[in-house]
Amino acid sequence: MGKTPRRKTATKKAGKKPRRPGAPASEVTAALIVIGNEVLSGRTRDANLPYLGQRLNELGVRLRETRIIRDDEDAIVRSVNECRHAYDYVFTTGGIGPTHDDITAGCIAKAFGVPLLRHPEAVARLKRHYRSGEFNEARMRMANVPEGGTLIDNPVSAAPGFRIENVFVFAGVPAIMQAMFEGIKHALIGGEPLRARTFRTTLAEGRLAQGLGDIQARFPDVEIGSYPSFTRREPGVRIVLSATDEGRLDEAAGALDELVAELGGESQEIEITAR
Repeated sequence: MGKTPRRKTATKKAGKKPRRPGAPASEVTAALIVIGNEVLSGRTRDANLPYLGQRLNELGVRLRETRIIRDDEDAIVRSVNECRHAYDYVFTTGGIGPTHDDITAGCIAKAFGVPLLRHPEAVARLKRHYRSGEFNEARMRMANVPEGGTLIDNPVSAAPGFRIENVFVFAGVPAIMQAMFEGIKHALIGGEPLRARTFRTTLAEGRLAQGLGDIQARFPDVEIGSYPSFTRREPGVRIVLSATDEGRLDEAAGALDELVAELGGESQEIEITAR
């Protein structure tokens, strides 16, 4: 990852915006760490990345990196430590259930250098959720939280996630993860949301490439992505323009229209705006 980022301390004061060293004040960044052998093997398709990417963008938080890693202590500890020092927020999904391979909580504790404790409020919530005789020792493991962690509510199945400093630990099941995120989103302090406009053109990517490069040079504050499509008889390209400044976004869109017209093509704006 280049230079080792400086260690960040937790933001204690309400309303103070956490910021990666060297980042512009308006940019708030995040990383997602997806934990699970089943995702790497292809047996389970991750549905959390698209959801988090869209919801974070709406809050003005830029998802800058996603890692998919195995259920391995060294891999989890290393990834959490690298990401929590490099980004304002880190979200993990997976590995907080009752089975032997659910090791995320212990790994987070090791990453922060704190003990893993049985959280009394987590125990109380789980006891209320399960019927008499169902709350066994395996399920008791879901109440383990690193020292200093605060609980994240789970309105679906009671077993909580937790937050420690800028790291939010969620379940991997999409319905539960989404419910957990909706419960903590008020605690995230974002910057300007990223706006996007999407255009479908009738030109091949090779014809557009030089002109798109020139537009990118004119508008360095606008992200320009080109995505070839072969769903029709003729090849085409979908162009996505993204920026926090709506005026600059409109100017770049105008430049794109001019480019396509000069090359003898046609473009149409479509409603696919999610990144």
